[in-house]
Amino acid sequence: MSWQPELDELARRQALVREMGGADKVKRQHDAGRLTVRERVEGLLDSESFTEVGSITGKAKYGEDGEIAEFMPANCVFGRGTIQGRKVVVVGDDFTIRGGSADATIREKPIMAEQMAQQFRLPLVRIIEGSGGGGSVKTIETHGRSNLPNGVNGGQPFQLVSSTLGVVPVVGLGLGSVAGLGALRLVASHYSIMTKKTAAMFVAGPPVVAGIGQKLTKEELGGWEIQTKSGAVDHAVDTEEEAFECARRFLSYLPSSVYELPPVLPCDDDPNRRDEKLLDIVPRDTRKVYKMRQIIESVVDAGSFFEMGRMYGRSVITGLARLGGLPVAVMANDPYFHGGALTADASQKMVRFLDMAETFHLPVVHLVDCPGFLIGLEAEKAGTIRHGARAMTALNQTTVPWATVIVRSAYGVGGAANAPAGRLSVRYAWVSGRWGSLPLEGGVSAAYRAEIEAADDPEAELARIEERLKRLRSPFRSAEAFWIEEIIDPRSTRKLLCEFAELARPLLTPQPPAQRMRP
Repeated sequence: MSWQPELDELARRQALVREMGGADKVKRQHDAGRLTVRERVEGLLDSESFTEVGSITGKAKYGEDGEIAEFMPANCVFGRGTIQGRKVVVVGDDFTIRGGSADATIREKPIMAEQMAQQFRLPLVRIIEGSGGGGSVKTIETHGRSNLPNGVNGGQPFQLVSSTLGVVPVVGLGLGSVAGLGALRLVASHYSIMTKKTAAMFVAGPPVVAGIGQKLTKEELGGWEIQTKSGAVDHAVDTEEEAFECARRFLSYLPSSVYELPPVLPCDDDPNRRDEKLLDIVPRDTRKVYKMRQIIESVVDAGSFFEMGRMYGRSVITGLARLGGLPVAVMANDPYFHGGALTADASQKMVRFLDMAETFHLPVVHLVDCPGFLIGLEAEKAGTIRHGARAMTALNQTTVPWATVIVRSAYGVGGAANAPAGRLSVRYAWVSGRWGSLPLEGGVSAAYRAEIEAADDPEAELARIEERLKRLRSPFRSAEAFWIEEIIDPRSTRKLLCEFAELARPLLTPQPPAQRMRP
């Protein structure tokens, strides 16, 4: 006896699920410039690689004949697939079905996605739109009661969402209006992306916020400029296809889990390549700025620098790159913003980035031009020194191999955060390097006030003192005392960093680190 009737019934139910919220809701999604969740999964993964889990999950009502009379698919789609040939778990919200709210949620599906990623040690991509299975006021009526939010019975446990961060790489894609639990799931990732015109993120949306007297549009409340500048979201792109490409590229630098090492790719960029523009890229005039990103692009494998969080904590640049095909975490000061000084938000950015590098066994390359912590009233109001202390602690807690290149300044307590204390790191200085407790500029007048005021020509005396101190400040003097290990020709930087990446690789251990990633 054949089981064909049951297979036919299975196919019929799978067809019902693939209708999602119905043709009208699908059309509304497209009219708003957004793809459906199934189109997103298809666009993200390698062709025909998706294996769905829970393909007929939903809420059905049956007629007296026992046949389905009404069917509402679950508004969560998840399963396994491949990205560039590597297995991943993908879970997505279906906004065409009750806007992703709890009414259409089968709570076990997104929970199992997190569990599957952790247990099988596979990267997780969350495609988020709506409240991500969060609550709705209508839920009180449909359930006949009001739930107490407690992380166990009241929706998806955040503990599981956050614990995934310490096991596998997590990417969050915000591709529509994202609120509540959905917003939390988006930011609790190693790398988050949103689309500029079609996405917004907030704890609570405009209708709810209007209740406290703030009448704002979605863009005014949680548009991409708000969220990338606040650091809640790492990056914003114009199209969903660009978001998929960013996710694919980000994952290419990381291992599938903490139990593996980052993947090595073939490299056709000569490790001994010398870039002549590095010879004069740093101005002699310390009041002038230069483009640190050009230095990064010059010393890493061509086209390999992948920046993260560009709009937040802008005095520090963070991103992933390769040296001779070996993945590394790159951190650098940007003199275009506060002269490269450590601000409160830049310090927070450093903590998160270094946590990720430590979690996924990425050696750190640090290009330094730091005049210290930002000073002044606004810096004090922001609690800069407290956030800076956390950044320095995170830096000193790292165990991954570390290479520092002092490009220009390293001053004060903030400048001391150029390499981990108490252990060996590779450190070089360019001939343009300068360091100390305080910059000479602005400090000489205070330190030598009596001598300057007593001189017949105070301005000439100030100039003489500054010139004398500049000679003593020479990096060559520091090298004599081994306070800086090696001064180098800037054009040799790539060669030395590629050598560092090779030295670092055998030291990396494919196991969970003592200090794991925190949201």
